[in-house]
Amino acid sequence: MTHHDLPLPDYDDLSSGALESRVRTLDAAGVEQVLAYERAHADRIQVVQILEHRLQALQTGDAQPSGGDPTASATQVQQGASGGSPVSPATQGPKQNPPSQGVPTNPAQPRT
Repeated sequence: MTHHDLPLPDYDDLSSGALESRVRTLDAAGVEQVLAYERAHADRIQVVQILEHRLQALQTGDAQPSGGDPTASATQVQQGASGGSPVSPATQGPKQNPPSQGVPTNPAQPRT
């Protein structure tokens, strides 16, 4: 089996954190396929544990595949995950002064 046969594109480039969220889109057969590939190649303990726990949750009915596209590239997932809007002068908060403690030029705070 090669990485091109896996249901997750760019699997070899995914961190364990990214893999943990991406594997939620797979059904039990997909997780089994990724688990077999991981054991045959890198066999990373943390990744194997993530996949085994997900597979067990799917098999016992404690979890269902989430909505989402397992074929989305990692950059598409990261861009969609941010969800924020860019900061502009119209949306930035008010200017804040640093706290008075620890500022030696503040006469209201005597040094001790």
